[in-house]
Amino acid sequence: MDIAVIGSNMVDLVSYLSRMPDEGETVEARDFAMGCGGKGANQAMAAARMGSSVLMLTRVGNDAFAETTRRNFEANGIDTTYVLDTDATSGVAPIFVDDNSRNSIVIAKGANAFLTAADIEDAAEAIAQCKLMVLQLEVNLETVYAAIDFGNRQGIPVLLNPAPASPDLDFAQVARCDYFVPNETELALLTGMPVQTLEEVQAAAQTILDRGVKNVIVTMGSRGVLWLSAAGSTLVEGRTVAALDTTGAGDAFIGCFSHCLVETGDVPGSLATANAYAADSVTRRGTQTSYATREQFEQGLKQGRADTAA
Repeated sequence: MDIAVIGSNMVDLVSYLSRMPDEGETVEARDFAMGCGGKGANQAMAAARMGSSVLMLTRVGNDAFAETTRRNFEANGIDTTYVLDTDATSGVAPIFVDDNSRNSIVIAKGANAFLTAADIEDAAEAIAQCKLMVLQLEVNLETVYAAIDFGNRQGIPVLLNPAPASPDLDFAQVARCDYFVPNETELALLTGMPVQTLEEVQAAAQTILDRGVKNVIVTMGSRGVLWLSAAGSTLVEGRTVAALDTTGAGDAFIGCFSHCLVETGDVPGSLATANAYAADSVTRRGTQTSYATREQFEQGLKQGRADTAA
């Protein structure tokens, strides 16, 4: 395996609205879609569609959603050996998308809350063969810390996406990660600093770099991506696209970045490609359904969508 994704899976329940409801208000959805999601599964899917061999360590419930999730992984070439059954409901994520492509998401962890350090040890032999570990915060923090520890012991680079952002996140643990990839909102929540301007984003990210993280990568939507390391800072400019649904764009970025990083070892090049891949994803509806295969993505770039729809 190239990449081990240790984390969450969800079933997305997506409602498309003309506007978000006010408190106590009921509004009618124009459309509805159901699909496979969850930050861990999304990131695994993007990496797999770009061509990486991916191992997924996660837990599903004892309901109909579990088989849907497992079959979806298998159909996209993701190793499901460690997609583990749990006596609980599967995780679900009701998602609301308005006419301006803004989204609000609620998650119910379900079986994801039962992923443990013991599960990591049970999969240790397989994970140890991987070249990168990718983590998020939709499972218990203790499990995330155990995964970081395992990666450090095995000499495997660790990428942590602090989503959803948790005020309880231990930065002594974060400092043990090679790549820390928040978005603007998560960066603000974790640092307590403003992020309205690029200068403010850089100042907030610098405080995390100063705490020992090797690489801080902040995704900023249409403003692009900011990368800070000991060598300095690099801005990858955002792309102008006709956005239809921004759900899962951050996960598309992380999955594609992880794939490119393992394949090439080139951080700046991986950031640029992942930035284009994420922008391409928002031009289609859904989460995983919006992720292009490598062939589709490269064909889009050849057709000139690099500056428009990619």
